[in-house]
Amino acid sequence: MTRVSEEYAAALFTLAAEENVKKEVADSVKTVKALILEYPEYIELLASPSIPLDERCEVIDKAFGEALHEYAVSFVKLICERGHIRELAECIDEYMKLYEAADGIATANVTSALALTDAEKEALKSKLEAKLSRRVELICSVDESILGGVVIRVDGNIMDGSLKTKLAELGGAIGN
Repeated sequence: MTRVSEEYAAALFTLAAEENVKKEVADSVKTVKALILEYPEYIELLASPSIPLDERCEVIDKAFGEALHEYAVSFVKLICERGHIRELAECIDEYMKLYEAADGIATANVTSALALTDAEKEALKSKLEAKLSRRVELICSVDESILGGVVIRVDGNIMDGSLKTKLAELGGAIGN
């Protein structure tokens, strides 16, 4: 992470905390990040020096103005105005770290071979919350290459219960 992303995120977090809207802003910036990951050309548009800055800010207002918290929209516009739009995803990641640390939330990135059902997600979430002693938010994805089971990444730790890893470990044990 860059110092710029840390500073912008800290400023947004401080404002959101003072106004008691941390969660609303967090939800809004997560929406922005999901959209820019899905449509990376949007960042290219906002970074383009051939488009006047006021038009780029107008695009941000039209895209997010009604749907997201006003602080999140102003945040995106400020980053665009200051020429740091390519660092937006990093800024959002930094904001989310601050938000999660302050509210005792852990984000668990869960990768499974098949999509988890709602019941499986709830059971996994409950087990992780009991183990970590704090609230957990799951981000689930599918990767068929793990063959079965799940891989969980949380707080810099990896819990790998995938069939692919177990088979590799078994192969290593047999080969020795």
